[in-house]
Amino acid sequence: MSSPERADVIVIGSGFGGAIAAYHLAAGGAKVVVLERGPWVKTDEFEHDFLLGSSYTRVFDFVVGDGMSLLGGNCVGGGSVVYFATMPRAPRFVFERKGSIGRRMWPAAIDRDSLEPWYDRVAEALPVRRQGWDVVTYSGGVFAAACDHAGRTANPAPTAIDNDLCTNCNWMMSGCRFDAKRSLLLNYLPAAVAHGAQIRPLHEVQYLSRTDDGGYQVHYNVIDEEDYRVTAGSGTLEAKIVVMAAGAGATPVILQRSEPHLGEMPHAVGRYFSGNGERLNTAVLNEDKVAEVLGLSRPDGPAYGASQIGKGPCVASWDNLDGSLPEYDRFSLEQLYFPPGLGTILAQTPTADGRTWFGPEKKEMLRRWQSWLTIFTMSEDDNEGVFGPPPATGNSVRISQQMLGRGNLGYVPTANTLHGWEISDAEAKRVMEKDGLATVLPWTNDLVGAYTVHPLASCRIGDDPGTSALDDRHELRGHPGVFVTDGSAVPGALTVNPALTIAALAERSIPGIVRALRDRGVDVGYGAPAPDGDTAARDAVLPLVRDLVRE
Repeated sequence: MSSPERADVIVIGSGFGGAIAAYHLAAGGAKVVVLERGPWVKTDEFEHDFLLGSSYTRVFDFVVGDGMSLLGGNCVGGGSVVYFATMPRAPRFVFERKGSIGRRMWPAAIDRDSLEPWYDRVAEALPVRRQGWDVVTYSGGVFAAACDHAGRTANPAPTAIDNDLCTNCNWMMSGCRFDAKRSLLLNYLPAAVAHGAQIRPLHEVQYLSRTDDGGYQVHYNVIDEEDYRVTAGSGTLEAKIVVMAAGAGATPVILQRSEPHLGEMPHAVGRYFSGNGERLNTAVLNEDKVAEVLGLSRPDGPAYGASQIGKGPCVASWDNLDGSLPEYDRFSLEQLYFPPGLGTILAQTPTADGRTWFGPEKKEMLRRWQSWLTIFTMSEDDNEGVFGPPPATGNSVRISQQMLGRGNLGYVPTANTLHGWEISDAEAKRVMEKDGLATVLPWTNDLVGAYTVHPLASCRIGDDPGTSALDDRHELRGHPGVFVTDGSAVPGALTVNPALTIAALAERSIPGIVRALRDRGVDVGYGAPAPDGDTAARDAVLPLVRDLVRE
């Protein structure tokens, strides 16, 4: 009988949490294997179409739950391949939130000040830059003008975009074929590979079990590259440490399925899920009013009608991110653009008979798709999502050969969450409908329930074992050597795009993982520079490392 394949560390998932762990641990000398359930799509393979089997359907994972649907990445690079690269830092008040438990959710060791140097590490590595108005897209400018007209401020958002390479094609949601979007395919992941890490795409982890020497065995299926419902093989790997980074919609499912093999999971595994309080409002602009009310004009066409050109979200309004406001009254508004295929699905139009997704009104709305401007809101919710019993394999029961699945997440919004949605919807409507500028059609939960593109908190960090699955160093309670570094570790809604915070927390978790490896006899170091060799942010965090390792 052959011996099982062994590594020092197995990283499950290759998004921000997985890629950052893979780079630092491989650079420190550990043998690292990354298992990614999705395909490895290279730059020149990102396609500008919606055909089944194109990169668009291959790299997404859309899971419909009971009351909540999740849209995320399913590829090497994870969410960084399909995100819009908007990278703000979380407001200071977020770290003091109490939420549904009535006391501070975040660990005492983490606040905005303590996380700042870890934010800096990520900003240096990608890099993240604040955009100027000279590179803001036309649709972003229209939103900013509407905010100004309604008495709000608006700002270009910080992004991980190289504007010298960006062509404003507006296909960045399905990958970037110009390498303008600074996904993990361009920094942490190639740097990890350069240090010896192995990345294995189309490997879907099913569960963990223990080895006789106190390590872990990871059980996986190999997925067919065209039909994700088909298993092309299976296998196991052994390691001393496992880093879970499969995303907030998959990490808790894997851990749930592991319970018969590992023993009881912390109560918070698969509970306290947050959809980041997200809402979509579709504004159908009146082109004549854009000219009349906002004073905008274009020589080659209507004053608007151009939202199909641009980067996606690049302008945000943060007036309601005021720490003096009551909890659940704080939210951000962000200009967004969904391409016609996905936008058609998301757009709703109210009718007299209550049909929001079909009928002549919807047809007329679709005819005017170039006049749409989507307002994306992120508010505070109550962490009310709960994952039920896991499916037999994967994180969902796959409905189609790619992209679509039925998941085990249940979500019933509380009065607090509904309040946050209501006031943010009302403000989006006020801004965009002032003086007849547009007609705003808010999202309803009638057909598929709520949604999120930023799932969080399903295995969150915290100080209270009763309400957090992880300690403040991201180690799974009761299961030493298992760490969680993806969005599921974030305690609750952030009111802004969460990618930078997820990445900063992952950076902060690495010293503790290094110490755990050393305790298990692995000769591994810590202190690698940014993937491109910069050292300023690294040097700034080195004094903090002692506090993050177990003595």
